[in-house]
Amino acid sequence: MNICLENLCVSFDDKFQIINVDWQISAGQHWMLVGANGAGKSALAATLCGYGDILSGSIVGLPASVGIVSHEVQAELIAQELKKDDADILDVISEGTTASEMLARDCTNQNLKDELVEAFAFTPLMNHTFLSLSSGETRKLLVIRALANEPDLLVLDEPFSGLDVDSTATLQKYLKTLTDKTTMVLVLNRLDLCPEFITNIAYLQNGQLSLSVSRDNKQAYSELYTLLHLKTTGLEIPTEYSAHSTPVLDPAQPLVRIKNATIAYGDVDIFSGLNWTIEPNQHWQLSGPNGSGKTSLLSLITGDHPQCYSNDIFVFGYQRGSGESIWQIKQFIGFVSNALHLQYRVSISVRNVIVSGFYDSIGLYSQSTPKQLLIADQWLLLLGMKEQADRPFSELSYGEQRMLLIARAMVKQPPLLILDEPCSGLDEMNRQLVLALIEKICAGNTTSVIYVSHHAEDIIEGIDNYLSLEAVV
Repeated sequence: MNICLENLCVSFDDKFQIINVDWQISAGQHWMLVGANGAGKSALAATLCGYGDILSGSIVGLPASVGIVSHEVQAELIAQELKKDDADILDVISEGTTASEMLARDCTNQNLKDELVEAFAFTPLMNHTFLSLSSGETRKLLVIRALANEPDLLVLDEPFSGLDVDSTATLQKYLKTLTDKTTMVLVLNRLDLCPEFITNIAYLQNGQLSLSVSRDNKQAYSELYTLLHLKTTGLEIPTEYSAHSTPVLDPAQPLVRIKNATIAYGDVDIFSGLNWTIEPNQHWQLSGPNGSGKTSLLSLITGDHPQCYSNDIFVFGYQRGSGESIWQIKQFIGFVSNALHLQYRVSISVRNVIVSGFYDSIGLYSQSTPKQLLIADQWLLLLGMKEQADRPFSELSYGEQRMLLIARAMVKQPPLLILDEPCSGLDEMNRQLVLALIEKICAGNTTSVIYVSHHAEDIIEGIDNYLSLEAVV
């Protein structure tokens, strides 16, 4: 198989363009696309799958069978499921499409599908609806669906994002078996996850393919690696907005105390007998495989889980169920998660996304103060996004959006900062920036951090408390 892109220009809804790309994928090659957030990696990968409008140039040699896994495909499936509920005119509550139904409908090789379901330990989830799956579980489903169709070209945009360690290893191992029969193009922001079978690497910036190197070219590969691992120096977190500070907490009391907690759905306990105390200025790393209850545990703290009232939970001076409002709890919390990212779909400027963190709102519905705008601009300067302050949030790449949501969570320097996979979807340089920012927060005396990550290598200086949850069998 030989795929040739010649002087190709592609438009994506007038929001982004791939510009004058010359690229050849030869038989036996497997490529990795790298570059900063918004550089065009995902757009170029999507072009291979028929997305976008070709403005000029040509693309030839694409096979009829192409498989894709990406955040955009995940979002499309979510939108389709939500539309089913919105279109219900008979007042019949839709239970949604189950994972089993979706795979049976979309997979051409059912025997291979069954093997993959078992390999990825997905069998217990087959009767769950698509919308009820966690982010990592959804990614597993998309991977199984793509692989079970045995495509000639496999395009994987951040395929390991959200997967636990075992699932990542399973996917890495399976992809290696496909190298002789399937051409693969991977978008990976983490160079440490680059599979051994990758033969070539392409670097993109501003919608253009700036350079490509063979992995065998040690010098060129080293230079590219250095480019993507530039370290940021002299980091300073913008000053706290004292005029909008939260009420002072009693330093003698813990921020969070959970006693003998249980989360159960029907007859299945996600976890039980869990005890956890978070003291002021104490930092934690929370880990565990997909489905172990990490997100459920976090939602007990934030008050977003309905079972928080049936458990013994003390947060920020309140015993849950004593008449406190959810906003009295949330004022003490900064929060970033995949779910929040999916919910943040309002039409709003980049600057105002950060300002919305002062009000813990999705969107901005209050008049910004000069001080708030100043701090927001300081964050944009820190993130290298000052020139995009007035750009609509919806036009940014996934990684750029995540960076803004992290700034939104940090803007008040809250007593508790919850970061649920904050580096998901970020390129290597921005990942290092985020980790450095978290270290700065941990080194301060005002904020406790809960950091959730599947990646044990993302060790953050200052975090020396660990809680690991086990998977439900």
